Amino acid sequence: MKIILMGPPGSGKGTQAVHIALTKGVKSISSGDLFRENLSMNTELGRLAKSFMDKGEYVPDKITIDMVMGWIDNPEHSAGFVLDGFPRTLAQAEALEERLADKGGVDRVIFFNVPEGVLVSRLSSRFICRSCHTPYNDISSPPLAVGKCDLCHGELYQRDDDQADVVRNRLSVYMRETEPVVDHFRQMGKLFEIDASQKIEDVRGLLEKAIR
Repeated sequence: MKIILMGPPGSGKGTQAVHIALTKGVKSISSGDLFRENLSMNTELGRLAKSFMDKGEYVPDKITIDMVMGWIDNPEHSAGFVLDGFPRTLAQAEALEERLADKGGVDRVIFFNVPEGVLVSRLSSRFICRSCHTPYNDISSPPLAVGKCDLCHGELYQRDDDQADVVRNRLSVYMRETEPVVDHFRQMGKLFEIDASQKIEDVRGLLEKAIR
């Protein structure tokens, strides 16, 4: 299956993407993960991406598309995938549709709808594993041990773009650039919208229904 999860920062896409990928036997990836991988390898694309991410801004389409399309074309992902937060602009959506045209296109585009107040609270409480990038939240999904990942016992840290002032800018950028993409998929009849302000287990149930 080829699934896209969309929604504003803090809507829970990352947590649910990991679960869906495991149950469907495919891989999941976010553009942010790809940016960090390229940064850790000190690639030119990674260095360019960081300059935008640190300010809570979206990376230019050309950089993002090059990274994501390279990942999709990897033979290991031929069975399908879960894309977490990509595409974020109309240009990215059009590039993805063109690349997948001979593969049946995208099966599901699922939008996570969450009120802004809930998003700010979630983001200010979010931490990421430094080793395996698993997301946690001190409010909704805390780790078993403070500061340690449940899966690999790696160190948990808060990303620079989860700081309060950057969070507000990220939400503003989302409203400006990503909502037209949501409308685009809605007009195509591919969009499934779920209430992602609920508990993780309840959102998971809604997500599985949307996929079926």
